[in-house]
Amino acid sequence: MTVVEQTRTPGTVPRSGPRRRRSGALGSRWTPYLFLAPAALFILVFQGVPLVQEVYLSFTRTTLLNPTGGQWVGLDNYETIFGDPDFRRTLLTTLGYVIACVVCSVGFGLGVALLLNKGFRGRGVARALVTIPWAAPGIAVALIATWMLNAQYGIVNRVLDAVGLGVPGGAILDSPRYALPAVLATTIWQLFPFTSVVLLSALQAVPQELNEAAIMDGAGRWATFRAVTWQVVKPTVGLLAVLMTIWSLRRFELIWLMTKGGPVGATRTLVIDLYSQAFDSKKLGAAAAIGMVGVVISLIVIIGSRLVARAVEKEDVR
Repeated sequence: MTVVEQTRTPGTVPRSGPRRRRSGALGSRWTPYLFLAPAALFILVFQGVPLVQEVYLSFTRTTLLNPTGGQWVGLDNYETIFGDPDFRRTLLTTLGYVIACVVCSVGFGLGVALLLNKGFRGRGVARALVTIPWAAPGIAVALIATWMLNAQYGIVNRVLDAVGLGVPGGAILDSPRYALPAVLATTIWQLFPFTSVVLLSALQAVPQELNEAAIMDGAGRWATFRAVTWQVVKPTVGLLAVLMTIWSLRRFELIWLMTKGGPVGATRTLVIDLYSQAFDSKKLGAAAAIGMVGVVISLIVIIGSRLVARAVEKEDVR
């Protein structure tokens, strides 16, 4: 036995031990914040600062020709845009476009995910092919859709003519009645692969034992889906609905390349109106006000989805 061990009182702990544990606990406490710091700094610098600048810009009469000499006008920009019948029409078009994109992309994606979740020959190839529209750039998708909808050589017009549903003159994208449905179909075609892949991963987390137990109890396919499958994928569906809403609100390149917001404003959404106000009319203040309307809509959707999710969780606990 060494001299140090002889002089140490039984039950005592060396001073270095607690210090090491305290420093370790302190380090573990700050570790999550250290990992989050780069992302938080990025968001603050590249998103937070521009957002504050946009808020300020929306209360000024700033033009593209004089971007630094804007005059403070308070709520005049908001009063101007909401007093404009064309902007109210644009807002309604945007809401209809977003709702249709969310419902169809999530609904169609869920249906495709249910099919791909079943066992059949060539399932791997089918899963790979489904992702092609999502992997394609938005510009390429818009150009392909424009070629397919062309009045002279587009395959869509030929198919519609063959079944007796042809559009007069074949000008689908030039028709105020058919332009928005065509843009919607193209958007949904590009968005649904993402929702189907995400929902497919959620479906694979459904315990197979629960499905078998429900079938043994005499439950049909719909009852089994509602009682077992839907309960597992419901949070994923809610998250996808929020993501699709935000992505649909931000959709620009596809609409701009296909119709530029026309004809006669039939496909004019908030982002198209924002671009037009900023670069065609040179009104940066009005464009910033339109952008803030989109931000407010996004916040309403996010907060509303969180409230609905909490309410559903409370009901499930009960």
